[in-house]
Order: sequence, then structure tokens, then C-alpha cells
Amino acid sequence: MGRLQRTLSTVSEADDTDNGRVAVVGGSIEYPNQPALVGEAALRTGTDHVRTLVAEPIYDIVAGYSPNLLVSPYDGERFDSTAVDDTVATCEWADALVIGPGLVDADTAAIRDVIDRIDVPVVADALAIEPALDSDLSNVVLTPSDAEDDPIHDGHESLEQFTEETGAVLTLTGDVDEIVVDGERLENDTGTSALTVAGTGDTLAGITASLLGQGMDRRTAAELGAWILGKSGELATAEFGPGLVATDVIDRIPSTIR
Repeated sequence: MGRLQRTLSTVSEADDTDNGRVAVVGGSIEYPNQPALVGEAALRTGTDHVRTLVAEPIYDIVAGYSPNLLVSPYDGERFDSTAVDDTVATCEWADALVIGPGLVDADTAAIRDVIDRIDVPVVADALAIEPALDSDLSNVVLTPSDAEDDPIHDGHESLEQFTEETGAVLTLTGDVDEIVVDGERLENDTGTSALTVAGTGDTLAGITASLLGQGMDRRTAAELGAWILGKSGELATAEFGPGLVATDVIDRIPSTIR
């Protein structure tokens, strides 16, 4: 049995332990459902509690998505400095943070302020990736698609060099998902072409944050997170073919872990 499979067995056997809390900052009027997808993925991966922090105009949408999610609003239509203190306070409760999915028009300085002020591990996804590059990345997993990694290449000869210089961990999604850590590039061996469907990036962010919140180190969480996403996608594809949607993948996470 390989290292990831042994780790997966540990996750599935940890039913009587505290499985962590995840905070999610994301969403916007244009993309209101992204934080809910992240939260559902974290819960399906075993997290005990998820609290999403969203702009007041989309609070009702996210709160009505699932009775399993805790939801808190912040004032205004965009994430800015007025929401930072609420986020930092929530991260004193949480064991991991996801920031960025659907977070349109956010104040980049506010995103950096949050990352630099909190102690829990962070998954910086989507629209938080570029702002996060000016923060301390020694406690961060970045989850860019292969269409979102240009800002990371700027000023660095390679993604491997970037991880060596910043301490960041990268999960790069594309035709083949790759994990880049400590100057090393690893390929994930699960997945299907159907995982290009919208919402699977949010699913990956939620899975990874759940594993971080359960106490895994960033490298293991990144490797196992990509593996779980890919294997859950395989199970969903076997049932639905190319017509699967992100929630089909999320619903199969427990089967993958079992």
C-alpha cells in the first residue's frame, strides 16, 4: 500500500476524533454558489463544521444552499478592509481557511492582510491567488488552474523555483493535476477529462482545506486532495459520463475515502 493510500485509511478511520473546522471566504453577486460548493466538499471529506463568510447581498443564497453550512455575512458587496477583522476572528475558531473562490472585485490588500494575520493553514484559490503572492506563503497551498499560473511565473524561472523561494505548496490543475513542493513536481494519477466542469476547482479547495484542518501537513494535503478529487471524479464519470456536475463529484467523496 502506498503512502497516500495509507494516509487515506487514516482519514477513514478517524471517525471518533475531532475532524476540524474550516472557514471559507468567497462568493460574489456574479458567483454566489462557490463558497457553498467549497463548504460541501470540506464536509464530505470529514470536516466537522464549515462556516462561510460572504457579502451581505448573497447571504440568503448561501444560507439557503444547505442546512449543513454555517453562514455569516459581512457588510457591503465586496471583500475589503471592513471584513478583515471578522475573517481573522473566524479563523481563531477554524483550523483551516479557504479564500478566493468566486471572490470578484475583492480588495487585494485585504486578502493579503488576512493571510498575514492568521495562524491556520490557508488554501488560496482562484481570485485570491495573485494577491496572495505578496504575502508570507509558508503556510499556504495555492490551487491555480493552468490558466491561472501566469502571475506565479512572473519573476520566477519555474514553479519549482517559486516553491523553493517562498515555501508555498502548489496544486496545479489541468489535463494532469500536479503538485509542486520544495522544488519538486509530482503528477497525480487519478482523474478524468470530465473534471473540467465548473465547480471542480472549488471542490478541490474544500477537500484540501478539510485535510489541512484535520491536521495534515500541506504536502500531504495537496497530494491526497488531488487524489481524492480525481478518484471521486472517476466514480461520478462511471455513473453520469460527461454530463456530471460538481455536486456529483462532491457526493462521491465519502465513497472514495471508504
